[in-house]
Amino acid sequence: MTARGRALAGSSIVHVLFAFLAMGGWAVFANRLHPMPQPMISGLVQGIVSACLTLFLKSAVETLSKRLSGLTGLWAPPLIACLGSAGLLVTIHALSGTPEILKTIAVPLLVSTSYAAIYNYSISGGRR
Repeated sequence: MTARGRALAGSSIVHVLFAFLAMGGWAVFANRLHPMPQPMISGLVQGIVSACLTLFLKSAVETLSKRLSGLTGLWAPPLIACLGSAGLLVTIHALSGTPEILKTIAVPLLVSTSYAAIYNYSISGGRR
């Protein structure tokens, strides 16, 4: 990978924009059978929430991982991140009137929880 490619891959702005476009796009798709502008509103809401979660998820997992030890430090940070993300996503989508909440949040929640688990494992050294 070139130096420019590494810089882009490590850029928080690139990660946030990718989260906004990918997960916002998913939300538009998940709500596509509903009349406009609802799919676009759902996509915008999900894009903004995913961008914000991308910014905060990494630091939340790092903080929790440092505070918890042993096996608890291995499973609790991703679980807490998942539950917090799920609660936030359901609440925000309910308030914004997203018709297909479960379909809308399924992929973003799967992606963010997988990221949290993999990242936590990588920084914890696979605690036993």
